[in-house]
Amino acid sequence: MSAHGERWTTDQVLALAPDEASRAAGGRLAASGRWSETGAGGGAVWGACEGSGSTPYRTAVDLNGPGCTCSCPSRKVPCKHALGLLLRWAGAASDATSGSTPDPASGAAPGSASDGEAGDRTADDTAACGEPPPWVAEWLADRRRRSERPEGGAGAGAPSRAPADPEAARRRAERRRQRIAAGATDLERRLEDLLRSGLTTAAGAGGSAASGDGTGSGRDSWDETAARMIDAQAPGLAARARELGSLAASGPDWPSRLLAECALLHLLDQGFLGAERLPAPLAATVRSRVGLTTDAADVLADPDAVTIRDRWLVLAQQDGEEGPLTSRRIFLRGERTGRMALHLSFGGSHRPLDVSLPPGLLLDADLAYYPGARPLRVALGERHSPAVPGPVPSGCGIEAALAAYGHALRDDPWLDAWPVVLTDVVPLPARDGAGWQLADVDGESALPLDPRCLGRTALWQLAAISGGAPLTVFGECGHRGFLPLTVWDPTPVPLSV
Repeated sequence: MSAHGERWTTDQVLALAPDEASRAAGGRLAASGRWSETGAGGGAVWGACEGSGSTPYRTAVDLNGPGCTCSCPSRKVPCKHALGLLLRWAGAASDATSGSTPDPASGAAPGSASDGEAGDRTADDTAACGEPPPWVAEWLADRRRRSERPEGGAGAGAPSRAPADPEAARRRAERRRQRIAAGATDLERRLEDLLRSGLTTAAGAGGSAASGDGTGSGRDSWDETAARMIDAQAPGLAARARELGSLAASGPDWPSRLLAECALLHLLDQGFLGAERLPAPLAATVRSRVGLTTDAADVLADPDAVTIRDRWLVLAQQDGEEGPLTSRRIFLRGERTGRMALHLSFGGSHRPLDVSLPPGLLLDADLAYYPGARPLRVALGERHSPAVPGPVPSGCGIEAALAAYGHALRDDPWLDAWPVVLTDVVPLPARDGAGWQLADVDGESALPLDPRCLGRTALWQLAAISGGAPLTVFGECGHRGFLPLTVWDPTPVPLSV
């Protein structure tokens, strides 16, 4: 049984996969006879899987999270072994082999032994009694010790997160603020030079965005500017500088798009340089857009943070690559409050992504919002009960979705998109043949699909599931259009964007 009292569905397991290759590899492992020492109990599933080496890979999944560990060298989270174990536990292997549903607690793989033999083999196995073996119990205990730190970020008797030398911390923060201010001032000069020399110089010699023209306005020059912003410890400014370089000569009407981005960057520069004159929520937004971050534990410990307890429906989970790190975005919506929330986390080769919530789960928990003019990002606080399967979410039409994005944009002008649930919409090719759109079932309004999903699996998933009938779709509504992330059929189906 899972942490919420029942086995997961195959879709819930596959929603955790970081990519299509992992889904396929996990499915093959679920149906293989490589597993031994498998078991389920105490909110966890575990097993050992034969690999290329002489020692099987030890794999365990904490269903209350979920989280996973595996002794394999893969950097993916979850790895194929964790996915295969979960699929096997969920009964997916029986679909692949047309045999009986395998159970990790039995230790039997499809076709590897008869039911009687499996029972004999696990009769003396610790896993068969539902109690985790020592290596799993130790890992679970460590995870739960960390997760039981209260909303303040430290448990009773735990060391305080306050710096050992507050004055030294204040001086470090002030030095960083001064470096960012110097970087913002330098960036303002670059923008002035660009506007004085003309936007066409940004395309470089001969209209090429990839080469300079001697005036310092080509893409290479903007990459150089971005590097200086990194040196100034302002990654947000660096990302926007690189965006300016990529916009030059990038397609029809590129000068107007470049001018709009220059205006937003200028606004951000001025906002940071004059942050002390801004309202506190807007100043917090400016600092986060520039690249100043706040630890989740500090948000949870902040007495002024907006912390809301609700039953949060998981709408989507999306993994991506950001340089050497893997990012995970989990979108949620409060059942009582209707508030949207985004849980953002990062992992690397030695820091796996800890929180994984498949779409469709309903989580009774405290969420603390990061400060900002339009709060969306949250830190996950105390969970009050195990997650349970949730309903198909209610939603809105096209006009209401656009209004929601407009209201959010009013508070945060640098916002690319806002999460919304659309109901009774149908995916259709655009009338001019350029792209696709989601249209209200009454045909009164339509919203173009974000070009990033055109030609991708997500588009064909939408069209196939719809078959011309209306859908409930969750995604992000922004200036590029609507980016679909999950569709209900009637269970949630994550879309491969």
